[in-house]
Amino acid sequence: MNAPVSPGPLRLTSFSHGGGCGCKIAPGVLSEILKHSSRLPVPPQLLVGIETADDAAVWQLNDEQALVATTDFFMPIVDDPFDFGRIAATNALSDVYAMGGRPIMALALVAMPIDKLPLDVVQRILEGGESVCAAAGVPIAGGHTIDSVEPIYGLVALGLVHPKRLKRNADAQPGDRLVLGKPLGVGVLSAALKKEQLSPEGYAAMIASTTRLNTPGVALAQLDGVHALTDVTGFGLLGHTLELCRGARVRARLSRSALPLIEGTAELAARGFVTGASARNWAGYGHEVQLGEGLSDVDRALLTDPQTSGGLLVACAPTAVGEVLDVFRREGFESAAEIGEFVIGEPGVEVQR
Repeated sequence: MNAPVSPGPLRLTSFSHGGGCGCKIAPGVLSEILKHSSRLPVPPQLLVGIETADDAAVWQLNDEQALVATTDFFMPIVDDPFDFGRIAATNALSDVYAMGGRPIMALALVAMPIDKLPLDVVQRILEGGESVCAAAGVPIAGGHTIDSVEPIYGLVALGLVHPKRLKRNADAQPGDRLVLGKPLGVGVLSAALKKEQLSPEGYAAMIASTTRLNTPGVALAQLDGVHALTDVTGFGLLGHTLELCRGARVRARLSRSALPLIEGTAELAARGFVTGASARNWAGYGHEVQLGEGLSDVDRALLTDPQTSGGLLVACAPTAVGEVLDVFRREGFESAAEIGEFVIGEPGVEVQR
């Protein structure tokens, strides 16, 4: 008689059809869904709403304080439950930092297939999120749970910002330089992980990037030379740069050679480890992008690669680039780099070698 075969280790990613910010509805589909949505009256206290697809809503409380409110959640991008919780929480808090705000409180959003996942796995996911919120000095003050067919975790994140230091995604100016805070490549690494082709070093680099809080946003908001701020997530670098362009009615020029990449991602992309979200991103906004001579399909995959808990994207005056990079360096973001500029022109992005 053959001995029974013991089941392999539980893989969280096997429960979901997509992972991390790659779960986002494709930009073209999202635009179609929202184009007929009704526009309600906007009270003057609502400083930021849905008009420019910004990172969070902002409501002015008084002359000194405005409330930043956002939510973000997704399916697992990794199999380790503690790491999944950390990544999801870091990603959700990033939207507060991307407005120049400081997080003050969070609510947990938890949807789990209770009949399939052991309770200790669910507990580890929550512990991962709690560890990130503790590092940010943020209490998880409540939340909501449901029984779901796929595991989903995230946060409602609330923060405060001075109304005059609020950084929108729509205020870039011609002549501004563009600075990226984190290297690209998370989607590529996640694709390799899902196919069990990611090295331990690659996994460590992925976790280090996705669990690093975008705390420089608080200090960047204090710089007069910083005009616009967002973070790079599911729509990739091109998609979120386009949001800056559309909001400010400017054109961006990016340098492919200046882009910081997580080590090994270009090689993995060349081997075909790209996400389906990358192709959906290009299908949604590729008509607004001009790729220069010599750029390959691999370059395009990296430019559209969905970033889970990606870096801050900063539009600043040329004279402020040094200060912006200093802020990043002081907080341990050694890969931060100037990657392009904004010019007068039709909203869109040009990418040169």
